[in-house]
Amino acid sequence: MAITYKEYGSVISKKQCIVTVDGLENCIFGQLVDFEFGSRGFIVGFNEQVAQVLLVKERGRIKAGEKVVGVLKEFRVGAGNQFLGRIVTPLGEPRDGLGPIRPDEYLPVFRDAPSVMDRDPLDAPLETGIKIIDSMIPIGKGQRELLTGDRMSGKTTVITDTILNQKGKNVICIYVDVGKAESALKKLSELFQRHDAFKYTIIVSAGASATQGEQYLAPYVACSLGEYFMYRGGHVFVAFDDFSKHAWAYREISLLLNRPPGRNAYPGDIFYLHSKMIERAGFLNKEKGNGTMTFIPIVETLENDITSFVCSNLVSMTDGQIVLNTELFSQGFKPSIDLGLSVSRVGTKVQWPIMKKLTASYRLDYLQYRELVMLTKLNKSDLTKELELKLKKGEIFAELILQPQDKPVPQEEQVLLYYANNNNMLLNITIDQVREFKRDLGDYVRQEDPALLQQIRQDKKMTPEIEAGVQKALKGYLSRFIPRSELQTPAPAGQSQAA
Repeated sequence: MAITYKEYGSVISKKQCIVTVDGLENCIFGQLVDFEFGSRGFIVGFNEQVAQVLLVKERGRIKAGEKVVGVLKEFRVGAGNQFLGRIVTPLGEPRDGLGPIRPDEYLPVFRDAPSVMDRDPLDAPLETGIKIIDSMIPIGKGQRELLTGDRMSGKTTVITDTILNQKGKNVICIYVDVGKAESALKKLSELFQRHDAFKYTIIVSAGASATQGEQYLAPYVACSLGEYFMYRGGHVFVAFDDFSKHAWAYREISLLLNRPPGRNAYPGDIFYLHSKMIERAGFLNKEKGNGTMTFIPIVETLENDITSFVCSNLVSMTDGQIVLNTELFSQGFKPSIDLGLSVSRVGTKVQWPIMKKLTASYRLDYLQYRELVMLTKLNKSDLTKELELKLKKGEIFAELILQPQDKPVPQEEQVLLYYANNNNMLLNITIDQVREFKRDLGDYVRQEDPALLQQIRQDKKMTPEIEAGVQKALKGYLSRFIPRSELQTPAPAGQSQAA
């Protein structure tokens, strides 16, 4: 029979979410503390006389003299397969009204990150279904990629599209709601139910009505839930929405703890707050099961300022950043990703060989097209035929990579789009027809030659057989718009006729 060591103390005072407790002589950081009438917290600071407890669940009013019980062990949270499809609090308790959850295991909330020797280099893509990201800012399984932008610039849409695209790809998704409105959580839940995404998704919710303690705790709990699957060889994607509000909650907690404020009133350990969490992502080696956990933390900016304190901290500790631009968003360019500021430091290492070959020059081509548009905006009367052709090609490509929300595009369908673009097969149709072409191409190929899409996904490289199938499918589909005799003849594999 296991012996549990308990200590008993009493409440001295309470200041918002911080409770000062006397009598816990052998306390440790992160130790769980239970209060007399059902409230719960964990220790975030102590000295020789008292301990400071951060409340994460408050039941009734806590008064001076109330008894507390501390168990001398680290704070753990339940994890397991029954959490899939559920909305839970930062304590792992259900908040969706679907009944209790029976954990398979209890894991420490503040767990150490895997060591360097336990990791392998990233070599597999996390397919987001977002054409701009998959082609020009590829994300690998196990990567940490920052997502930043102003309010209402489409940050959450990038996350939800990525989650929707994991259907059937054996990836567990965890969405962390920190400080968001209840209405936003309801819309998100309805979206996942409508697209049957809840089967592989967990939502950890610490919304705007939650305490600062819950908002501080939520991302750590999500990491622990993800580690349950990662250490069993699974693939996990975790989205933190968002770290700005998480930093605000920690700043408020630190001020209540009387810790010295620094830049923008944040405490001195604000960098460590996020870095110790971000390092828990990675690609485990074969001995550890080859599991992966990918992080996309969101940071909200003000007036597109990515040099703000929290944002610049996260840029330095992640493997790249995706920057959303409100000006592009207002122009209708969605997702409004600024390709000049966005980067993935993992790069093409994780891309399919066929995608890598087709999209190698896309970022530079698009940036040159945007510059050309700005230069010719005021005077279009003196354009040469060469410039007109470049503008037409750029306009077609810009239309191809535009994408409505909630409609992720599988990579095998993206291959068909990029092959048609590289080989100038769309030059003889209008932009409206290009819009129709990209919208219905996948449905056409799934109906006429479903084995082609399966073969692209299986081989992941441009074989003569695949290229012949792609050419046949594109010619057959484009004959709806223009006669077969006028179709451009594609170049040999690996070559592009694009400027």
